[in-house]
Amino acid sequence: LKEPFLDDCEWGVFVLCKTSNPSAYQLQDLTLKNGKYLYEIVAELANDWNQKGNVGVVVGATQADALANVRKIVSDMWILAPGVGAQGANLDPALQAGLRDDGLGLLIPVSRGISHADNPGKAAEDLRIQINRERKDIMSRMHSSVNVMSNLKKSIADGLLEIGSVKFGKFELKSGLQSPIYIDLRILVGYPSLLEKIAAAYLVILKDLEFEKLAALPYTALPIATAISILGGYAYIYPRKEVKAYGTKSEIEGVYSPEERVVVLDDLVTTGGSKFEAIEKLNNAGLYVKDIVVLIDRQSGAQDELAKSGYQLHSVFTLTELLNYWELTNQVSKQDITKARDFLNH
Repeated sequence: LKEPFLDDCEWGVFVLCKTSNPSAYQLQDLTLKNGKYLYEIVAELANDWNQKGNVGVVVGATQADALANVRKIVSDMWILAPGVGAQGANLDPALQAGLRDDGLGLLIPVSRGISHADNPGKAAEDLRIQINRERKDIMSRMHSSVNVMSNLKKSIADGLLEIGSVKFGKFELKSGLQSPIYIDLRILVGYPSLLEKIAAAYLVILKDLEFEKLAALPYTALPIATAISILGGYAYIYPRKEVKAYGTKSEIEGVYSPEERVVVLDDLVTTGGSKFEAIEKLNNAGLYVKDIVVLIDRQSGAQDELAKSGYQLHSVFTLTELLNYWELTNQVSKQDITKARDFLNH
């Protein structure tokens, strides 16, 4: 039944997703079997239907949390957000939650605040000025968060793209999921100058941590740990993936003493599963772990999972931080950035 409304791309359709009335939660916040709210399912459907770029969604500006959730789902679509003014929604939270990364994507209808004003024309103009002023402030804050990135981190972010360590397209992950972004840090061994910069970025984090040894996870983190060891003067050990069936048959390679405190080093973190396996080996050897340091946090739940067990994750970059930087420096297409963000938010 939806097709007649969507066929003609000269016309737009707004799908009712999350209304601004106080009782909206009674239906629209119902939790379905997959754990998602009803309004989130509606947003996903609208996103799927938007094949011709002529679909938007309605989300009340009075529901800032829901507005932010929907924006993650419909990253490029327009959102009609009623409720500012007489219904009690404040402009800044609505803009903060609903604007796209380009500072657009949000339509804010204000009826009573303008029609009931003594001078409707001036009320409308004042509102336009206020919206654009707050939009500018919000975008400035977002851009400044990238601008404060150190020159070292910017150089690394540039280098990862230059050497082809980060690719955009269609990739099958170990889990079987199809990902629009693939990060391969194994090739860093062919780029010693970039590897040295990455080691320096790890050292910025390590200088504030307490430890006696570093513990690198095979295999990609081993060259990173070697560079850190040489640059910072730290000794490191590593838990083997497979225990040798000959010689010492050791699970941990390197020089260490029981009860020493070690920081776990790796290249990436997704869910944290491999970190738990390594920490178990280190604990079995009498070593104490509190901190894990990685180059990139893919933001797939590892930080929370590790925190539940008392471990603190530190990362040079989050994937969001890298995507923001590459977008603002026009190094990656908007389409690829959007696909990566959509994958990240699901």
